Amino acid sequence: MADYAAAYDWYVLLLGRPADMCPHDSEAVWQLAPGGSIYVVEDAEQAGSGLLTVALDDLEAQEARLRAVGVAATEQSHGPAPRRLVVKDVDGNTLTFFQDPARSGA
Repeated sequence: MADYAAAYDWYVLLLGRPADMCPHDSEAVWQLAPGGSIYVVEDAEQAGSGLLTVALDDLEAQEARLRAVGVAATEQSHGPAPRRLVVKDVDGNTLTFFQDPARSGA
């Protein structure tokens, strides 16, 4: 992240809560599942080059939540691949959310 404070605020908005821990003044961690976390760190040289993909139990609920908090998402779907929502953070890093077929009964 080039601007840690702006990025932190954006991720709080995106994830709907403050970080679970902040190991240092310019690092934050959100635990999403027992084996999965999002780690945000200030690093101006790498800002904008990140890519994160998150499988969700309920993509519709995520889409509604993003809309409610004003986070713009672009929908992508290609052939038999699961529907995806793509957002860009304040630095241009790409975050993709998709409906996990194993968890949705599909």
